[in-house]
Amino acid sequence: MIVPTRTLFEHAYGKYAIGAYNINNLEQTMGLFRGAIDSHSPFIIQISKGARGYTDKRMLEAMIRTADDIFPNALFAVHLDHGDEQTALECIESGFYSSVMIDASHESFEENVAITKRVVQAAHPRGISVEAELGMLGGVEEDIKVDEKNSMLTDPEEAKEFVAESGCDSLACAIGTSHGAYKFSGGQGIHFDRVAAIQKLLPGYPLVMHGSSSVPQDEVARINAAGGQLGGAKGVDPEQYLPAAKLGVCKVNIDTDGRLVWCRVHREYFRDKPAEFDLRPPGKIFMAEYAKFIASRNVYLGSAGQLEGARAHAMKK
Repeated sequence: MIVPTRTLFEHAYGKYAIGAYNINNLEQTMGLFRGAIDSHSPFIIQISKGARGYTDKRMLEAMIRTADDIFPNALFAVHLDHGDEQTALECIESGFYSSVMIDASHESFEENVAITKRVVQAAHPRGISVEAELGMLGGVEEDIKVDEKNSMLTDPEEAKEFVAESGCDSLACAIGTSHGAYKFSGGQGIHFDRVAAIQKLLPGYPLVMHGSSSVPQDEVARINAAGGQLGGAKGVDPEQYLPAAKLGVCKVNIDTDGRLVWCRVHREYFRDKPAEFDLRPPGKIFMAEYAKFIASRNVYLGSAGQLEGARAHAMKK
């Protein structure tokens, strides 16, 4: 059942975080739904601008609708990830999305507010929530490319002002995470003091954590053993997800890890079976492996076991 993103946040706030997982194809979709059902977790499906252009946005929407029929117990929201203004407005007009993200974080504060406010004005009459971003995460992922020297943590005072002026419903904050697989060079991680400072000025307000893949080192090692060349990859410690949730982080974006699982499964399969060419056997393996991965991350997020409570809350709305 597709529900408003704000409904999931209301139930989760201060207790657990909702996993927001990007999908691009059938196998990811099926693995995500299976993993969420297995862990009894509400979740958020994220569709990026890149995913919308990979085949056709209507194909992704049709797969999600079909998965909703196949898994009638699933409870989830559909979210546009890292949209520009035009894409956000298209998704609002489609009537399919629960929420959209407008990413104008590369603009000046004033321009970021102005762009976000326009998207909010289009979204709210349709009951759609808007996520915005303040501060800049480093790293590379799809259409995002920010040198570490240009990344900057979100200023708490600016966050309070931005929310008040733009009217956005949730805020993606730069708090020490990074996009892509190549995240940290040392012991860097989430700046909990910064999260706490933002929460203090925005009590009860949903915060979002981008670039939160953990980049499991066993996945990296297995990929490299099967012919990959990933070096120096390091991610967010998943043990930090729940402490962040206690400070108001309601949504945690996880994309890169799913790609690593896909890469590992397919590299190992065709390494071990070089005469094979059928895409379906490794696809079946991936769906099962991705489901296990999703379930494991939902445990770290604290969302495992929250499905029935979240459903009861949604039914009251």
